[in-house]
Amino acid sequence: MNNNEEKLSVIRQKIDSLDIQIQELINQRAACADEVARIKESEGVERAIFYRPEREAQVLRMVKARNKGPLAAEEMARLFREIMSACLAHELPMHIGFLGPEGTYTHAAVLKHFGHSVKSQPLSTIDEVFREVEAGAVNYGVVPVENSTEGVVNHTLDSFMNSSLSVCGEVELRIHHCLLSMGEERKSIKRIYSHQQSLAQCREWLDANLYYAERVAVNSNAEAARLAAEDSESAAIASSTAAEIYGLNILAHNIEDHPDNTTRFLIIGNRPVPASGEDKTSLLVSTANKAGSLHGLLSPFVKHGVSMTRIESRPSKRAVWEYVFFIDVNGHADDPDVAMALSELDNEAAMMRLLGSYPKAVL
Repeated sequence: MNNNEEKLSVIRQKIDSLDIQIQELINQRAACADEVARIKESEGVERAIFYRPEREAQVLRMVKARNKGPLAAEEMARLFREIMSACLAHELPMHIGFLGPEGTYTHAAVLKHFGHSVKSQPLSTIDEVFREVEAGAVNYGVVPVENSTEGVVNHTLDSFMNSSLSVCGEVELRIHHCLLSMGEERKSIKRIYSHQQSLAQCREWLDANLYYAERVAVNSNAEAARLAAEDSESAAIASSTAAEIYGLNILAHNIEDHPDNTTRFLIIGNRPVPASGEDKTSLLVSTANKAGSLHGLLSPFVKHGVSMTRIESRPSKRAVWEYVFFIDVNGHADDPDVAMALSELDNEAAMMRLLGSYPKAVL
């Protein structure tokens, strides 16, 4: 055995020893989670409350803050995310509804936020995700709400108008689109399936490389991949995960027009979330159609120093030219400044509904 082989042998023995310690510590953590579950059950706490979004956000932030490398802080947080997912599933497997089928970006958002130990339930529409959460058929739902290049997902905003559900969290997912096909050459492609948002996000690339192919909008990118798998002259714009699920070739990677293309998803549930220390609050507000009405909605936030991060208007569908506004602000509804701003807004607005306060995306 030469000198390098001896060094490698020593390092591998050290790795084996560390692996044993890591495994023992993970099991100790799981045992602590079991003890937490027993305490909550003895107090009559409902099992669904075992999942605490604010607590998980705090843990992941601490993981990132104390990380010293060489692994990146976000990579370390992802590892802890999976440990927490496994420990929670040991207490109580959670069921998460999402806009399916499997292989969509919403599915990827589920796994990023909750980890791989949850039971993910694909559903056919955003409306159905809301209904299943409201009925208690799933513990939480995940729905897309906005994209950094194409704007809001109107169907999600409209669903909030008729729902009593709360926003419990958010996920930000960097979107990388691939061109998938059963065939192996682009020149044979006659049609391209994808969700309308993805077609828009890849418009320039398609104009330059597949201008001759018909573009067909479908309900999801996973559905696009399924259709492409049935016809060698068709292609889909979808994720690399969808390529694996449906047995497709990847003809081109990262075809999105903007490399920082990101989609934001919301976690919806039946319970409010306590403050985590770094939170957002989402509101649904309407006002009379008169001069200065929008200024009246915004002035309480200015007065109390509350930063507004998003405002979107949607037709109320109750009267012609009547609109409602979806507003996101920094902070939790229980924070003093936010609470005072919301109180004044409630007096000013024709209608105000707190959609939820929740931790800012950590991963």
